[in-house]
Amino acid sequence: MLDIKFLRENPEIVKENIRKKFQDHKLEMVDEVIALDLESRRAKQEADNLRADKNKFSKQIGALMAQGKRDEANEMKRKVTESAARLAELEKMEGEYQEKIRKIMLVIPNIIDPTVPIGKDDSENVEVQRYGEPVTPAFEVPYHTEIMEALGGIDLDSARRVAGNGFYYLMGDVARLHSAILTYARDFMIDRGFTYCIPPFMIRSDVVTGVMSFAEMESMMYKIEGEDLYLIGTSEHSMIGRFIDTILPEETLPQTLTSYSPCFRKEKGAHGIEERGVYRIHQFEKQEMIVVCRPEESPVWFNKLWQNTVDLFRTLDIPVRTLECCSGDLADLKVKSIDVEAWSPRQQKYFEVGSCSNLGDAQARRLKIRVAGKDGTKYLAHTLNNTVVAPPRMLIAFLENNMNEDGSINIPVALQPYMGGKTKIEKK
Repeated sequence: MLDIKFLRENPEIVKENIRKKFQDHKLEMVDEVIALDLESRRAKQEADNLRADKNKFSKQIGALMAQGKRDEANEMKRKVTESAARLAELEKMEGEYQEKIRKIMLVIPNIIDPTVPIGKDDSENVEVQRYGEPVTPAFEVPYHTEIMEALGGIDLDSARRVAGNGFYYLMGDVARLHSAILTYARDFMIDRGFTYCIPPFMIRSDVVTGVMSFAEMESMMYKIEGEDLYLIGTSEHSMIGRFIDTILPEETLPQTLTSYSPCFRKEKGAHGIEERGVYRIHQFEKQEMIVVCRPEESPVWFNKLWQNTVDLFRTLDIPVRTLECCSGDLADLKVKSIDVEAWSPRQQKYFEVGSCSNLGDAQARRLKIRVAGKDGTKYLAHTLNNTVVAPPRMLIAFLENNMNEDGSINIPVALQPYMGGKTKIEKK
């Protein structure tokens, strides 16, 4: 969410940013906010004047009563009563104006970084760099669930009967591999100086609206009926929410955390939820990383975060590339975003396995996450997040890139201690 003062003083910059994101239907919102803000400030000014008059009249009434000027005192009391009614009206108007302004400001997009490529949608994202040589095996790589079924590692039919489409049972060595990858990712991030955390898996609505846009919430979040609670779609939500309405001493920054959680997503409007696969599902597990830092440090941390994911995938012999998200593909709160995509030997193309985002002070403004500077000043923090690893989607890349012609799966050296020393998973 933008600073209302910035919008008030720079309406054309805000409008140009909206055009860059191809959201022209939001242009009129800028003028609407400016008009509401003017009315709100007028109401506040009149209310402040009435409060000052009330204090002045109260002192005068006491003086007049002491002098025995009862009629004049009563006339003054009448004026105070009249101004009190108007003050109550103005205070109500102030609240209504502020609520209208906030609702609009929540959907006006954040100012994107100048380096973000301009494009309408994800088809115009820009490849940055490739890491590792994509492999084209001499044999045909089966569909990922066929690989898992051959290993005795997945049961989709039972899951469908129990919970419907978009769920799965992982079994045996594949289930163990799933847990091993998450545990390895946890230790990988701890070794890089991040503090491990297991957060709440449900959050309140004020946290939801603090960390994401309404459009994202509608398409992703499951609401707990009868309670002010939502199931998290990623642990970033509750991890950033941990700092809601706090003032962090500058010397405690940066806060660097890595978290494990299950994730729950409606995947509303997603294609492929009905297909026999685990690429888009309603429930999965994830290792995440988040940073809360000083504004000037966020560009450096942004590059560190996506590099962590690239490095982890390379230790598991999976070729990846980084993709700069264009303006039209950025969620409204994001300043800049890079996706990490893994190579799929079966499809002969890359697919997304993680996303790194710098949100500037947008989440901090919504959640009131402030920093107390050493000079006594207070300012908004910057927040960033990135996927470390999110199986079972990551399992697709792992299985395809480590598969042998006989259907067995090689276990990279880095992961072998987490698989009980196994070097290979054999077909059942």
